[in-house]
Amino acid sequence: MPDNQLLTIQHVVHLMLENRSFDHLLGFLYADSGNVSPAGAAFEGLAGQESNLDSSQNPISVFKINPTDSDAYFMPGADPGEGYANTNSQLFGSGKAPVATVATNAGFVINFDATIAWDQRVGRSVQAGTTAASIMGIFTPEALPILSGLARGFAVCDHWFSSVPTETFPNRAFACAATSQGHMNDDTASYTVQSIFGLMTAHNLTWKIYGYNEEPLTRKNFPDTTNAPDASFGKFVDFTTDAAAGQLPQYSFLEPSWGSSGNSQHPNYDVSLGEKLIHDVYYALRGGPGWDQTLLIITYDEHGGCYDHVPPPSGAVPPDDSPGEFGFDFTRFGVRVPAVLVSPLISAGTVFRVPAGSMPLDHTSVLKTVETRWGLPSLTRRDAAAPDVGGALTLETPRTDDPLAGVTVPVSSGTNTATAEVSHIQQIDAQLTAALPVPAEQLRSAPVLQAMRTPADYDGYTRSRTATWKAARGPTAAAPG
Repeated sequence: MPDNQLLTIQHVVHLMLENRSFDHLLGFLYADSGNVSPAGAAFEGLAGQESNLDSSQNPISVFKINPTDSDAYFMPGADPGEGYANTNSQLFGSGKAPVATVATNAGFVINFDATIAWDQRVGRSVQAGTTAASIMGIFTPEALPILSGLARGFAVCDHWFSSVPTETFPNRAFACAATSQGHMNDDTASYTVQSIFGLMTAHNLTWKIYGYNEEPLTRKNFPDTTNAPDASFGKFVDFTTDAAAGQLPQYSFLEPSWGSSGNSQHPNYDVSLGEKLIHDVYYALRGGPGWDQTLLIITYDEHGGCYDHVPPPSGAVPPDDSPGEFGFDFTRFGVRVPAVLVSPLISAGTVFRVPAGSMPLDHTSVLKTVETRWGLPSLTRRDAAAPDVGGALTLETPRTDDPLAGVTVPVSSGTNTATAEVSHIQQIDAQLTAALPVPAEQLRSAPVLQAMRTPADYDGYTRSRTATWKAARGPTAAAPG
């Protein structure tokens, strides 16, 4: 007999947000109870004395972000350093490949100081009052009542690490395909391997990728998604409709909106909009007929330069034989990121970890959960070694209580200074879209990517160019499975 209820799950839903570390969003989750959950579980949170030295060798301690402060939801106030070199600087004090075996996590303040200076030189937005010390700001449960309410009301994973110590697209590749094929930065955002979506298609299982208010970017990352039928993709309104009708697929992958005024929670965008998205995903699922058989997994693709005090572990299994960029060997995980598991089959106050000495939880644990549930083979050696999260599903009878009952979604004050900026991911989405095959005669009067300047320009280009590509493909079959 299984020791958990994973086999009763009919729908796994994965919402992956952007660029926040575990401590930054959830480090004070159980601070009021000595970092012990009401269920008696130990929690790897902040004590409140953790610090980094600034460039003058002054200690800068973590501090609580006051949600009533103007611009609180735009903290840390600028986009911190991302990528392999910046992550090395934040963890080891040098952008070069580390020689130490254990990170000190002592370089976040100094690295953020350099990032702010660079942002100001190139004209990128920096909120008024932002300093190097701002990177030590930590959201409280009062500031993030939706994410924190679900983490307390169901399960939080306090030892979940990003798959690689770098930026967005390599980590999203691991989340979808358990490899980045050696790539370690966002210069590459499309891959040639089978993804979880193609694997499920090959085994007659259902899946769907939902963008927020645009066509999903993930469709353009892998051959088996790019070539999949249009019915395998939708927007958030389609997700809510499918959930309400009890027509969700076996696996759903949700994207936020990617623009600087969107709900991805990428620094330094409005975190409260991401709270609203999480709220809406939860209630769409909770209000549907499939709720009792649903597992919602909320993660963040990478830490995005935000402070975390837990050194990422080594011992990761390289996914394949791809030579790593910058000489990286894929035996080291990335920085710890928020991960929350939501299901009526999970007890309140759960802090879910795998046993000490086990392979840690990372993004490929979502893949392993899907593979375990439906008896699928692994995609690479990394997801073969990963643990699944079925152990969090311990209740035979679904709960009927609502941990978010009476909880209000926060609303930001202040001004989003990044609103006019084209986001990094919007740019990459447009580049991927431009590469979609379309007959030349259909592009003679089309907009030119190089002429795009504003967020609206980029969204319009991507929308128009995608529609042209879809029309050129002609009628497509129904969704797989």
